[in-house]
Amino acid sequence: MEADTPRIEEYLESIYKLQQAAHPVSTSRLAEHLKLSPPSVSEMVKKLEQKGLVSHTEKGVCLTAEGSRMAKKVIRRHRLSERLLTDILGYKWDEVHDEACRLEHAISPEMEEHIATSLGNPKTCPHGHPIPDKEGTVAKEKVKSLSELKAQEKGIIVSVFEEDPKMLQYLASLGLIPEACVRVEEVAPFGGPLIVCVSGSRYALGREVASKIKVK
Repeated sequence: MEADTPRIEEYLESIYKLQQAAHPVSTSRLAEHLKLSPPSVSEMVKKLEQKGLVSHTEKGVCLTAEGSRMAKKVIRRHRLSERLLTDILGYKWDEVHDEACRLEHAISPEMEEHIATSLGNPKTCPHGHPIPDKEGTVAKEKVKSLSELKAQEKGIIVSVFEEDPKMLQYLASLGLIPEACVRVEEVAPFGGPLIVCVSGSRYALGREVASKIKVK
């Protein structure tokens, strides 16, 4: 493995995730997500472009076909690692992201398949996000943010944003986890909170928090 490979993989993984919300991805948003300075991110984006992994215009950064292929391989290893940590090693879902970030760069293709087989080839990570298969195919499901639901609409939680441990602890304490049924009872005007009902309990949920939860 080249010395730069883990860093390249981190960039490709981040761009892939951010592309799900906005396409192309601005370098400032990428820098914020990676917690790096904009100049250092811009320099790395140039290197990725030279390698044919991204295209970069004034509007932002997009993965090329090869960049997307590599990103999905990293994401597969990451999400399988999260499953290994929760399902076998007993980690909580708010403890696995950083550990999986380390494991994803060290797992060999052989180990990856052993993990997948041992876990029964899971379809999603603990946070509900799809795990790409060996060919890089990602299951698509029509979802929307909880914050988009109107009063008296309900949905089943599909996934939640997985990178903020405190957010995950908070959501778990409310029962807002994948497969839970949630109903929006009220939507406060002027950007106010949503009143949601889950498992018979009512909670006020800020719009920003609600936007992190995807439902079907």
